[in-house]
Amino acid sequence: MFRQAIVEASARMLLLLLVPIACAISNAQTTKPNDSPTVVREEIYGSSVTDNVQTHQAYLSNSGTSVSDHRLDGYISGTILDQSGAVSAGVDVRLTDEDQTLRQAVESGSNGQFLFTNVVPGAFRLTVTAPGFATRQFSAALRPGETFLVPPIVLTVAKNVTEVHVKASPLTPVQVADMQIKEQEQQRVLGLIPNFYVSYDPDALPLNTRQKFRLAWKTTADPFTIVGVAALAGVEQATNTFDRYGQGVQGYFKRLSASYTDVVTGTFIGSAVLPSLLKQDPRYFYKGNGSTRSRLLYALASPVICKGDNMRWQPNYSNVAGAFASAGVSYLYYPESDRDGTGLVIRNSLIRLGEVAFEGVLQEFVIRRLTPRLQNHASERR
Repeated sequence: MFRQAIVEASARMLLLLLVPIACAISNAQTTKPNDSPTVVREEIYGSSVTDNVQTHQAYLSNSGTSVSDHRLDGYISGTILDQSGAVSAGVDVRLTDEDQTLRQAVESGSNGQFLFTNVVPGAFRLTVTAPGFATRQFSAALRPGETFLVPPIVLTVAKNVTEVHVKASPLTPVQVADMQIKEQEQQRVLGLIPNFYVSYDPDALPLNTRQKFRLAWKTTADPFTIVGVAALAGVEQATNTFDRYGQGVQGYFKRLSASYTDVVTGTFIGSAVLPSLLKQDPRYFYKGNGSTRSRLLYALASPVICKGDNMRWQPNYSNVAGAFASAGVSYLYYPESDRDGTGLVIRNSLIRLGEVAFEGVLQEFVIRRLTPRLQNHASERR
């Protein structure tokens, strides 16, 4: 028994000594793999990044260049159009900076386009010039490396262009007159009613025969002209004017045909045929200045006074003779009951001349204000 007790005591003491040693060894094995490699990797990674950044900064410092200060040149491109929407080739386009210093100058190509390359970023201005057209300008700012697309630049006919083209111009007087007619064909009262036979340019060039007939055709074939004639025929139907035409659909179309024939014959005879033969201008030339009385008298005299193709004022033989000729033609298709000899011709002629005088008064004091295109042009000039 005593011997067994000594053995058990010795085993317990040995166990107490081995347990702390085993724990120390276990802690050492657990800590070492986690600490040492991590410290080594951190030192290596940190050194690599620091060296790279320092090297890059040193390179930029030595070269004297900064990423934020680097400026890239850009491009400026656009298209030149005339007022009909067609492209304009050979137009001079100049590029200046904000100090009005000329940087580049080019001409638009056959497709109307232009291109400036290697343009320094910043504010710029484009100046577009072409013979016979008003100078146009466009300003904006170009960012570094940007390709700036300029909105289409539309050229308009220059005011008082007559003197320019008479002295020296690649355009003939006929071509200038064509451009002026195109401008007139855009004139519509309230944006609807054609107002083609009015010139707001007192120095507009005279028209040749082809242009006079073109303007007459444009007016009589205009949809709103036909609508107006149809409305007039409706009023005549409601008031039973020319009662021999009768009522119903047949009566209405007889009145419609007669009214439209009046418009066609009156326009072509008084504004195309006779003006071509007598060398007179069929248009009304807006006065727009002077006293109200002088403008009123000017408008009331428009049926009997006109400009000749020589650009001088003279008796309006074309309009007076045209009114009587048109009334004479109407004698052929109006009902027999209304053909009271020369009475119908004289009455219709005087009515036509009175209409022209009244139209002149409206042109001088009212219609210009009701034409949106003219208002837009006035605001552009301001």
